[in-house]
Amino acid sequence: MKGSLVRRLIILGGLVIIAIISTQSYWLLKTWDLKDQEFDRTAQKMLLTVSQRIAKSSGFELPKKDFIERKASNLYVININSEINFDVLEDYMYQEMKNYSLETDFDYSVYDCNSKELVFGNYCDLSNENNVGLHETTIPTIKGLDYYFVVRFPSRESFLLANMNLTVMFSLIAILSVLFFLYTIWIVMKQERTSQLQKDFINNMTHEFKTPISSIKIAADVFSKSEFVINDPRLSRYAGIITEQNQRLNDQVEKVLNIARLEKDSFELNKESIDVHTAIRNIARSESVRLEDKGIELELDSDVMELFADPLHFTNVITNIIDNAIKYSNGVTKVKIRTERKSDMNIINIIDEGIGIEKEKLKNIFDKFYRVSTGDIHNVKGFGLGLFYVKNICTAHGWTIDVKSELDMGTTFIIRIPT
Repeated sequence: MKGSLVRRLIILGGLVIIAIISTQSYWLLKTWDLKDQEFDRTAQKMLLTVSQRIAKSSGFELPKKDFIERKASNLYVININSEINFDVLEDYMYQEMKNYSLETDFDYSVYDCNSKELVFGNYCDLSNENNVGLHETTIPTIKGLDYYFVVRFPSRESFLLANMNLTVMFSLIAILSVLFFLYTIWIVMKQERTSQLQKDFINNMTHEFKTPISSIKIAADVFSKSEFVINDPRLSRYAGIITEQNQRLNDQVEKVLNIARLEKDSFELNKESIDVHTAIRNIARSESVRLEDKGIELELDSDVMELFADPLHFTNVITNIIDNAIKYSNGVTKVKIRTERKSDMNIINIIDEGIGIEKEKLKNIFDKFYRVSTGDIHNVKGFGLGLFYVKNICTAHGWTIDVKSELDMGTTFIIRIPT
């Protein structure tokens, strides 16, 4: 993954995280406010009903209005202008709390006109009606009132949260999603750093190889042209091996460098008009040496076929596919190159009769470093970069490449080039 793409991903991810947290926080607070308002309305209705029942049983009239006042988030003062019986108040509170589905604890205190102090009544747990708690708290008296009682809901916050289960659950899911996303970003950044170190190492290593490879080539050429070596078959064979292996090493280094340029988008296509058939004949002549007496069979379209492409990369594409055919030939190599021209498409088919590829592995053959398994046979050399390079060069030119294969029947690579 490119560094700029990672940065864009992090910025986009950060914006998404901010949006998720902001939205979730807004809805959480909004839901809390709604639940709080709902609780307040229900509590006031319940206290009104309790007050009306007390007034009816005691035979007095309630104040006309505003005799129930919320003094704090969980504290209500009810002014009823009459003496209050503790037992009757508690009994009515229990009944009406359940009638209004306010399943939360409460305690109450009653103002004593004689002592001019609030007298604590009881702490009532709705889950246990026989409970007599010792949760007495100090509540200041309310000036200007003579007959009133105070009801407090100490577990109000817990009650509201219990009624926000769905919202809290979604909030937790959102938080977990954000944490997972942050972890993913951390993994991506870590892999990006590792990948960059790997690329830098490979690039530096391959560039360092170029100098000794060039020196070996020069020395091998001078060595192989020496009259003393020419006249000695054994030395001549060794000189040929040095030249051949040096060229092979150089090809592998060039392949790695080309891949590095592809990934950095630093390679340039020097396009020019190419006679496809002439280029293929030249490639076939060069590669036929590796195929011994079989050579490469050409089945070229009768019409002239031209395209606008980079001749070096075009040659490398065809050569890499032929090289794969030779590697996976199992000793019996037969390669055919066939071209055909359609109304809007030039098609190049490269066909071999090698060991073929299993269908489930076909989708991976253009992946970087991927190599088709050959079982217990370990004579296939390479880095798994050839077809990755081929695919990228075709994409850069605007071509498409497909592959068809059957196990033990051979493989066909099909390059489609728009006219």
